[in-house]
Amino acid sequence: MCAAVLSLEAITLGLTTPVMITIAGVGTATALSVGLGLALVCLLLAGALRAEWAYGAGYAVQAAAVALGFVIPVMFVLGAIFAALWATADLLGRKIERERAAAWAAWHEEQAS
Repeated sequence: MCAAVLSLEAITLGLTTPVMITIAGVGTATALSVGLGLALVCLLLAGALRAEWAYGAGYAVQAAAVALGFVIPVMFVLGAIFAALWATADLLGRKIERERAAAWAAWHEEQAS
């Protein structure tokens, strides 16, 4: 679920680039590096979610997306939505993994006796 959130967020962050250039008046180089850079980070993190550190980095990306609201005010709302989706996906994913581990341990214990 977290990889799906990051992938969709990458699209949103990539689309902030032309908005920063045309509406917010941000320089082209800055807008490209911020918008496309964050989109690339999202895609790389989506592939790195096997490592525990990637989840912490995902929260940092969420903070950066919300912080883009200082340049493009609608990003306060979009960033908050993606942050909520990210936190929900992370917490539910961890809960599902705990339940699977408990079920496997119970099955393994049952088979051993």
